This record gives sequence, C-alpha cells and structure tokens, in this order.
Amino acid sequence: MDLKLSHSFIYVHDQDAALTFYRDALGLEVRVDATMDHMRWLTVGPASQPEVEIGLLKIGPPIPAPDHDTMKALLAKGSLSGVIFATDDVDKTFEDIRSSGAEVLQEPIDQAYGMRDCAFRDPSGNMIRFSQPLG
Repeated sequence: MDLKLSHSFIYVHDQDAALTFYRDALGLEVRVDATMDHMRWLTVGPASQPEVEIGLLKIGPPIPAPDHDTMKALLAKGSLSGVIFATDDVDKTFEDIRSSGAEVLQEPIDQAYGMRDCAFRDPSGNMIRFSQPLG
C-alpha cells in the first residue's frame, strides 16, 4: 500500500481574505474554487506539489450547527491546527512573506530539533510555519 497526502484543511473566517493571503502572500496556486449547495469548496497548493490540496474551509456544514460557535471561538484564539511548509531558504521566505504585511509570530530561529523555522498568522489567526533543515 502506498499512501500519499492529497488534502489537508484549514478553517478560516473569511475565504476571500484567506485566498488573498495563501495565493498572493504565500504564492500558492488555486486548485479549486467551486460553489456547492451548502458551501464553497476552495483549495490551494504549492506549484511543486500539484497532487496536494489545502482546503480553506469556512466554519459551517458539514460541522454540526451546535459546534459552529465553539469552532469560531477556537479559530479566533488561534487554537486550531495550521500547516508547516518546507522551504529551501527560510530567511528569504520569511522576508518575502513579511513584506506582504503578514503578521509575524516568530522570526527565523535555529531549533534544537534540527530545523530553522519561522511563523506567521493568517488572516483568521491560524499559525502557519515555514522550515528548512539545519546544515
């Protein structure tokens, strides 16, 4: 069996603001932007990984309605999972993204676990990290 990641999901408050950040600030490609009966299916991904889609989902169906307010509160606090992108030059990546006006959470730093990484917050509050191996 050969398993490969195809989709990952990030919840956002505003899909248009998220699209602007992920497409324009991070340089991801739009994979799908389709309106369905009960939701907008919006995915992006890196040009170098055409098989990977990151869904930018607004809180709503299929999440049960009684959980919407809880999810929105967790998102507002930055308590939901984000993603980590690999890069071959974390310092340049950091400067490029910072120049877009993105909110910096952590400037590039060498980590004890063998990576140099940095972090930003997307418009919904999700932490998005960028890393490269040390050495």
